[in-house]
Amino acid sequence: MAGFVSFVSSGPGDPELLTVKAVERLKSADAILFDDLSSGPILKYAKRDADLVGVGKRANRPSPKQDAVSQLLLEHAQNGGHIVRLKSGDSGLFGRLEEELTVLRNAGIRYEIIPGVSSAFAAAAAAGIPLTRRLNARRIQFVTGHDVTGELPENLNLAALADPMATTVVFMGKRTFGKMQKMLQDYGLPADTPALLAEAVATSEQKLTRTTMGELAAHLAQETSPNPALILYGPLADMDEGDDD
Repeated sequence: MAGFVSFVSSGPGDPELLTVKAVERLKSADAILFDDLSSGPILKYAKRDADLVGVGKRANRPSPKQDAVSQLLLEHAQNGGHIVRLKSGDSGLFGRLEEELTVLRNAGIRYEIIPGVSSAFAAAAAAGIPLTRRLNARRIQFVTGHDVTGELPENLNLAALADPMATTVVFMGKRTFGKMQKMLQDYGLPADTPALLAEAVATSEQKLTRTTMGELAAHLAQETSPNPALILYGPLADMDEGDDD
């Protein structure tokens, strides 16, 4: 009999931000296929004899192809038992969830999706800011900073991304932000628009840097840190000038 797959969202990395349901599924799993950012202390909830399989992808590092990850998940599910596919942040945000769901659906494998704390929300909380404001930040938009080739997507909605009344969160955008910032500046978004670089959110290596879009683009041109990061920009990014470390 085929197994059952739980897509568990692990949040940004702090195990205390896991939902109760996520912890219950981790404790009952016969196998856990986990993303790179979902490893470490979160896996302490796995039972002793669970099969732990790392399938994470990281920029500029050797990583398994998505087709291989999806096939591996299918093979574990077809062998039976309870399988957890552990994804970082919220699994529905830039997590290649749809590709894996399609493979399971086509094979008739049952599954569930357990939402989690997105790194966008965790970054804002760590910085002590909201993501919305009643009068001048009424809209939030999430965008990925790279496509399947690792380059800046060509079909960005620049009018939306240059909206000074929106809070924008850029996922996986450190390497391409310089190009993106220049495009947005050309579209009318000032270089002194407040920006926040949130690195390794909710981990011991967390670092928050409040700056402007222009200054951040210049900084990232020299960036060498391998830590994952989010970029937030808009009217709320410079709200708090306190200690960022």
